[in-house]
Amino acid sequence: MSSRLQQAYSERDAIAAHGLEVRQQRRCWSSSFGGSGGTMTSRAAAEVSTATTATRVLLVDDERSLARALSKLLELAGCIVVTASEGREALALIATSAFDVIVSDIRMPGVDGLSLLRAIRATDLDVPVVFLTGSPTLETAAEAVAYGAFRYLTKPIDGQELAAVVERAAQTHRLALVRREMAHQQLDGRAIGDRAGLESRFVSGLDKMWMAMQPILSWRAHSVYAYEALLRTDEPTLRSPVDFVDAAERLKRTQELGRRVRERVADRLVDLPSGAKVFVNLHPADLVDEELCSSEGALAPFARSVVLEVTERAALEQVSGLVPSVVRLRELGYRLALDDLGAGYAGLSSFALLEPEIVKVDMSLVRGIHQSKTKQKLFHSFASLCRELDTEIIAEGVEVAEERDCLADLGGDLFQGYLFARPGRGFPEVAY
Repeated sequence: MSSRLQQAYSERDAIAAHGLEVRQQRRCWSSSFGGSGGTMTSRAAAEVSTATTATRVLLVDDERSLARALSKLLELAGCIVVTASEGREALALIATSAFDVIVSDIRMPGVDGLSLLRAIRATDLDVPVVFLTGSPTLETAAEAVAYGAFRYLTKPIDGQELAAVVERAAQTHRLALVRREMAHQQLDGRAIGDRAGLESRFVSGLDKMWMAMQPILSWRAHSVYAYEALLRTDEPTLRSPVDFVDAAERLKRTQELGRRVRERVADRLVDLPSGAKVFVNLHPADLVDEELCSSEGALAPFARSVVLEVTERAALEQVSGLVPSVVRLRELGYRLALDDLGAGYAGLSSFALLEPEIVKVDMSLVRGIHQSKTKQKLFHSFASLCRELDTEIIAEGVEVAEERDCLADLGGDLFQGYLFARPGRGFPEVAY
């Protein structure tokens, strides 16, 4: 096996170990509550590890000779490849067949790659799309990321790199499908669809809930800038934050969960190290919650130490009364942060509407940034924009020293990730 493919399998195993998921509009709040990592259930890991079906790839490129060459490379890597010469043909194939990964050129006559991606996302939020281009630009890369492209590769294509990316994309897709299936599986012998059983688990989860903290640090100053508060519970059937928040959504008790989270964070703030802040995850609807906007709210006494982190990628424009609520929150002393910039849903429109003091760059742009010129250009552009707007920028999901050093060279300073500390009880120490 080539070193590139070995690296891809290692990355795949790391994804399974950490329980990272494809970001979906319906699950985005819960995935952010999970922090820069987490644990996957043993059943999910088992289902992923035993998946033996060959990866089905749809390859879309109007350069027929290149399509034939890439198809052969992917077939040698064990994939089943179907080719299409343009976007309309690809859409017809997608309508009648299921694919694990779609690899597409961006610039094609008729329906181009970006239009193809938009059409796919209208019906399927899961299938990974890998883009190929011979003329990369920041604008096309940014738009590809905005619509949730898995990767953006430049021509000429390294065959081993493409095979590795496709393998990783297929594994990520399987994890997403397992997560969907598990939502309908039984937990601890009782169906999650049983409302009475689900309510008892949810109440138990609330009673056993606690907040983990993960440091956010200034690399230049070698000091803790803030901690992110992350939802945890010792209820055995809701150990995953995804499952916990999913239960709240099914029971229509998300506001109750949000308020309980803020109460638990307030309990911890009395021990907050001097000078540090705490990031608290919010669903957009929480921004107009009367409890949060009140001077009597749980977090109000600590407002100047609290950053309200908006984690949902749904359109903020749909939240009624958002603007006056945001004004009120700032009057109380809170600062606002926009999470997952570059992840595909938190776009520039949300940036303009919320006018956050802080943005967090999604780990999908941070992971492997030292090996990707495109990611480096994107991060540098984000960092430059934030400097012009007097907005602080945080890179989350930093896992290796090479990523840290590359981000620092590109103008980054505020970092979060397993390289420095994992979420934990208390206020974990940072390894610089």
